[in-house]
Amino acid sequence: MTQEHLTPQKTLNFTPYYLQKNGAAYLGDSLKLLTFIKDNNINLILTSPPFALTRKKEYGNESAEKYIEWFLPFAYEFKRVLAENGSFILDLGGAYLPGHPVRSIYQYDLLLRLCKEVGFFLAQEFYHYNPARLPTPAEWVTIRRIRVKDSVNVVWWLSKTPHPKADNRKVLKPYSQSMKQLLKNGYKAKIRPSGHDISEKFQKDNQGAIPPNLLELANTESNSAYLRRCKAAGIQPHPARFPQSFAEFFIKFLTDEGDIVLDPFAGSNTTGFVAEILQRKWISFEMNEDYIIGSRYRFEDS
Repeated sequence: MTQEHLTPQKTLNFTPYYLQKNGAAYLGDSLKLLTFIKDNNINLILTSPPFALTRKKEYGNESAEKYIEWFLPFAYEFKRVLAENGSFILDLGGAYLPGHPVRSIYQYDLLLRLCKEVGFFLAQEFYHYNPARLPTPAEWVTIRRIRVKDSVNVVWWLSKTPHPKADNRKVLKPYSQSMKQLLKNGYKAKIRPSGHDISEKFQKDNQGAIPPNLLELANTESNSAYLRRCKAAGIQPHPARFPQSFAEFFIKFLTDEGDIVLDPFAGSNTTGFVAEILQRKWISFEMNEDYIIGSRYRFEDS
């Protein structure tokens, strides 16, 4: 980040922990570090903060009861630094109520507060499905067998205005075999049994299919260069990393080359690493020094 993006009184005290060609990682409390950034400067905030869980994790999560009040001060800063046509992607895991096989609704309470109090718009909801997730919570899934395993995180796509920058042509999926056959052999325009009128425009080759808001992205990293280097250095890797394909989808979808991407809860800095590859400027904040040391290994040559 260059000084043009910083508030003038703070430029002398804003020192990165490490730099790359397109971005910088900073060690510290993101609520304080956010105050260094000027208004309306960030094109995309992409983050997976510590979730509200019924059991404490090593990365410092808050309880479901306290989570919203803990998160809202960050949200006001996010809205301030976000560009007018920028987006805020929030990946949140769920939680069960302590001692009971019923869910907390903290994610939905938080969404309401973000929209009604902070002033964000809900551009669209996404669901991050990880088919490789272990069957948890064990008490209800594998011991008592009264629930199925949780494999989906909700992902809120929030924006400052109803018209954030976005282009789904950047994230098209390969056509299915049936669609390829349809494009090859043609399709007779007609009304389907459902009542939908499928016109001849349906046969146009758009170079790919528009993806759904269900993102099926397995998180099976087990022997990556990041993990190997952390192990060799005796550094504890971050235990809750989202897959690179998750960051790649939203960075491509919602930004252009040269735009600025911020992850205020960077962990292993997957967001910064993918932004670097995709030629976006990036800023990452992380308060755990072991995690930020480990995140640097992502950028080393294999």
